[in-house]
Amino acid sequence: MQTDQKTGKTVTQLVEFDAKQWLRRLGIPVPRGILAHAISPNFKLSFPLALKVSDPAILHKTDVGGVMLNIKNQPDLEAKFKMMKEKFPASEFLVEEMIPPGIEFIVGIITDPTFGKVIMLGAGGIYTEIYGDVAFRKLPISPPDAKDMLREIKLGAVCSGFRGIKADCEGLLGLLVSVSSLVTSGKLGVESMDLNPVVVTEAGAFVADAKISLKETKAEA
Repeated sequence: MQTDQKTGKTVTQLVEFDAKQWLRRLGIPVPRGILAHAISPNFKLSFPLALKVSDPAILHKTDVGGVMLNIKNQPDLEAKFKMMKEKFPASEFLVEEMIPPGIEFIVGIITDPTFGKVIMLGAGGIYTEIYGDVAFRKLPISPPDAKDMLREIKLGAVCSGFRGIKADCEGLLGLLVSVSSLVTSGKLGVESMDLNPVVVTEAGAFVADAKISLKETKAEA
């Protein structure tokens, strides 16, 4: 637990694995994964897999070489895990099923001192800070609000078949409304949420990485 610098409230920080399991229980699509100290042949995950360092002190895993993708079989997983363990000997590791390639968005929740809970949609992944292609709405939002947000950002053009791109944007809109509903229910004490990237594929919208802050008194999903 720690104190949120903007609100002064005591919050519980959920980072990637815990955040994803929390989202899964609430019906938000996330890839299947396991947090591990060592590799096991009994993970019951389907290849290809991704391997990521899981450490609250490491905020940008890609920048420090803490992400390995497209691991195709068990020997490859064991070799990559050994390399990761040598680089980050004190850390745990997240092994999870790969999400198919898609378009990367960011979905966020902030608590604004004037407007209260606000939801954000924008271009995700490593380009979030570069392009600043974002739209904001005060919660709660309706399905028409979600559509307006998508139209407002440049990346929303992919939902009109730009250059033949196929993406389940209805899945993204559904995710936006679901996030709005769970936050405004008031039962879960969400202070902030950073879902980045949300990968939109032909088959749906999946949260690839997540960070969530919950008020201490309502930290259970």
